[in-house]
Amino acid sequence: MTRSERQELLDKGLLLPLMEEFYTIQGEGFHKGTAAYFVRIGGCDVGCHWCDVKESWLAELHPPTETEKIVENAVRYSHTIVVTGGEPLTWDMGPLTEQLKAKGVQTHIETSGAYSLSGTWDWICLSPKKMKLPKEDVYAEAHELKCIIYNKDDFRFAEEQAAKVNKDCILYLQPEWSKRDKVVPEIVDYVMANPKWKVSLQTHKYLNIP
Repeated sequence: MTRSERQELLDKGLLLPLMEEFYTIQGEGFHKGTAAYFVRIGGCDVGCHWCDVKESWLAELHPPTETEKIVENAVRYSHTIVVTGGEPLTWDMGPLTEQLKAKGVQTHIETSGAYSLSGTWDWICLSPKKMKLPKEDVYAEAHELKCIIYNKDDFRFAEEQAAKVNKDCILYLQPEWSKRDKVVPEIVDYVMANPKWKVSLQTHKYLNIP
């Protein structure tokens, strides 16, 4: 396959830069505690300085993998498939989700919303970033809003983002892991004063699982 042929398949979502895939327990947000198969897609230009998966940023570091193979492997493990990154909406998620839905599984995505929505999703977790704000269509469709709290200004940002999502979207504040000892008490106080919000913790890290 030539480079141009490979790029064409990537552009169509028929190949995806697969960083890793694994079966584990969803640790965050509404579905925490649920067994799920994670598919991590490479490529992200949002550039969060506290990102704990910086190795996902460069798509070219991860092998272009046939969407059919990703689906075939994923459905062997779980009825719930979580697509994450990187930023998965960098790529066309239509072919991947079409094939997953044909297998009768639940499709979840974790996204910054920096690119327009593609694919068919049963659950959309929107985790917006200041450096590259979400697209309007992602705000409208998000099932949960997960705002990461690194410093006090992030509470202001979280309220801005909450004003943009749909009325049924569940609102979460989650401590940035390296700052958790400092910000958890602040989050607890904030949620008690503003009970429209819920606390999300990275429980998989406490469980010492992927």
